[in-house]
Amino acid sequence: MSQTNAGWGAGPSERYEALAARFRPVFAEIRATAVARDRERRLPHAELGWLKEVGFTTLRLPEAAGGHGASLPEVFNLLIALSQADSNVTNALRAHFGFTEDVLCSGSADWRGRWIARIAAGETIGSGVSETGEAKVGQFETIIRRRGAERVVDGRKFYTTGSLFADWIHLSAQDEDGAPVVAAVPTRAPGVEIVDDWDGFGQSLTASGTATFTGVVVDPAWIKPDPTRFPYAMAFFQLVHLATLAGIGRAAAEDVAGLVAARTRVYSHGNAGRTADDPQVQAVVGRVRGNAYAAGAIVLKAAESVQRVFDLRRAGQDPTAAAALADVEVNQAVTVVTNLVLEATTGLFDALGASAVKEGLGLDRYWRNARTIASHNPRIYRDRIVGAFAVNGTEPPRQYRVGTA
Repeated sequence: MSQTNAGWGAGPSERYEALAARFRPVFAEIRATAVARDRERRLPHAELGWLKEVGFTTLRLPEAAGGHGASLPEVFNLLIALSQADSNVTNALRAHFGFTEDVLCSGSADWRGRWIARIAAGETIGSGVSETGEAKVGQFETIIRRRGAERVVDGRKFYTTGSLFADWIHLSAQDEDGAPVVAAVPTRAPGVEIVDDWDGFGQSLTASGTATFTGVVVDPAWIKPDPTRFPYAMAFFQLVHLATLAGIGRAAAEDVAGLVAARTRVYSHGNAGRTADDPQVQAVVGRVRGNAYAAGAIVLKAAESVQRVFDLRRAGQDPTAAAALADVEVNQAVTVVTNLVLEATTGLFDALGASAVKEGLGLDRYWRNARTIASHNPRIYRDRIVGAFAVNGTEPPRQYRVGTA
């Protein structure tokens, strides 16, 4: 069924339905086993493999290079659809899609060409940026140093989302002098160990645990020539989270509607002989769906802002001002989308009876996953950042870092 016919509105382009048709059967397979995977804590190795097989991980590559040439609004709409199937899988690919943007925006033709070829061949990249040690804000305890003629990396990362499933880990580090170094290190290189010790109550299948690097020899070709990220990185990575939330909202809306339609038991103080005909219950279902619809519409609107930055960069123009505005648009969407989805994933239970809390239905995972995603890059600062822009013209911060004060 098309997105339009499902009542979620038209996609972001005329060709979107043709593009999405390739992936919808895989999304359906992923969703069919999502509850069982969550209950059994079974990591989605197979599901990510299916997405590779149909070329989902090459969405942004030019068609001439073996990709689909998808625009950013098209990608974010597809991430909403994937999150509707299983938000864990989307989060596991977040670093990969971000790294792909780094590749497409790189000023080094050699580095860009090598990585386009690798991504086109189906190789994927996980995250190796965040740390939980004693490094100060803006610094890393992970060090790439010279050892004779070689360069080696030692350190420890956490929140390494997707790396356990990936071929490479995107590593943020610094050299002996404290200068930033960015590299992509094979996940199976000697001295690399990735452990699934993430124990969050939500998004539990993203393998967002620990990676350690012990004397790992770094090929100079793995080091990014320019350690800075693509100009719309902050907006992009946060927008992946918002797309994931919007997908969770859609899944919750469809599940509650289906369960209400199938429900045979009614309350003596209800309003109809069938729960499906009870106007108060229908209103609850309608609110959940309306919240999900609004969340998706906001994400697609914000996705246009990051596309504008990419287009300026590709045209050789200065994207700085457009990147700041993209950060504003995404920041002002964060609290709204988060509240819409948290309300929807809690309120859906008002349309159902006590049986809705049974583990077999897995309805609790929608709130748990949404709450976990909403805890990333704390939303409490977003309204202040937007307010500072609105009142004083203050641009949002260009990077978000965590560390000791």
